[in-house]
Amino acid sequence: MKKVTIYALSTCLWCRKTKKYFEDRKIPFEAIDYDKQDEAAQEAMMAEMKAAGASGSFPFVKIGSACAQGYDPAEFERLLAEK
Repeated sequence: MKKVTIYALSTCLWCRKTKKYFEDRKIPFEAIDYDKQDEAAQEAMMAEMKAAGASGSFPFVKIGSACAQGYDPAEFERLLAEK
């Protein structure tokens, strides 16, 4: 199974929905709350997000080597199914 990492904000409704999406499907993931990281970690996360073409909004989901931004179940399914 592809590794799933979710960059989120602890107060974000769409971030919570994204985590619940993966929990409900029993898909393991690592969730990292951006707002609970120190400044250096936040800068590294934002640089990674921008390098992937994201605008810097949350949630940001890495599925394998692909990325999705926002709560987008159809895109999550597509990326999980890709070979």
